[in-house]
Amino acid sequence: MSQFADKRNARRRTIGLLFAGATGIAAAGLPALGRAQARPVLRIGYQKYGTLTLLKGRGTLEKRLASKGVDVKWTEFPAGPVLLEGLNVGSIDFGTVGEAPPIFAQAAGANLVYVGNEPPSPSSEAIVVRKDSRARSLADLKGKKIVLNKGSNVHYLLVKALEKAGLAYKDVDVVFLPPADARAAFERGSVDAWVIWDPFLAAAEKQLGARVLLDGTGLVANHQFYLAARPYAEKHPEIVRIVIEELAAVDEWGLKNQKEVAAILSVQTGLDSGVVELAASRYAYGVRAVTPEVIAAQQKVADAFAALKLIPRPIAVKDALLPYKL
Repeated sequence: MSQFADKRNARRRTIGLLFAGATGIAAAGLPALGRAQARPVLRIGYQKYGTLTLLKGRGTLEKRLASKGVDVKWTEFPAGPVLLEGLNVGSIDFGTVGEAPPIFAQAAGANLVYVGNEPPSPSSEAIVVRKDSRARSLADLKGKKIVLNKGSNVHYLLVKALEKAGLAYKDVDVVFLPPADARAAFERGSVDAWVIWDPFLAAAEKQLGARVLLDGTGLVANHQFYLAARPYAEKHPEIVRIVIEELAAVDEWGLKNQKEVAAILSVQTGLDSGVVELAASRYAYGVRAVTPEVIAAQQKVADAFAALKLIPRPIAVKDALLPYKL
């Protein structure tokens, strides 16, 4: 073999080894040369109501976080308990729920933190009966079937309403169903009453002629809470702070622009404008930092659930706070 051929074969072997090495690096999960790096993503869980849905519709958070090189991914959940389950298993980083879901989640060991809340909105949840029901008070529902989403904000409303009416929790037949299934059961008469929140409440009133037996006024605060996965909040406090700031900004805008709020929410929820306008009229606007007073109120909710053995163990709500201010 000629000297030229020997050099050519040696060069081929060298190129082959370099190619194999690069392939091995890529296979090991290390970035190959020239491959674009994935941008960090904030994963937000939301429901068919409230300021997070409005924020999604306006798109201002995406613009704010784009300057930080962060993308936003939105995932809709039918109710708070499943949203917090998603937070606990790591499929989302941030979300909003009512009073009861974080208590059930914390009692189940979820590693979450409270990062903000909306003012009380007691009229945004209610116990409703069909328009032809003979029930005129909660006492008329003794021994009857009442449907609700287990672990949602309305669960506490039922507890407090029964207490005020002088009834025990066991005096009614509580049926647990998610909102869509609960509405179907309510419509066909399989249950006697439905405990539900907006905008499902507004839809029941507008579309089914459901009659409000009582709402949360004088019984519950019905705060909406913003929560984050603790590892995310501790690693990315600036991002969480930006989300809260953008929520506060859209709240301030929404308070002055009710018609525009209804229009955006109608598109986001797929509900007609009449339903959304009724629900939006009962919203409480104004994101706030979680205060000791709010945590004390949450502790009362947790203690009530523990006393009824609706959660597996007593909890200290303050344990779900960050040790510092955002």
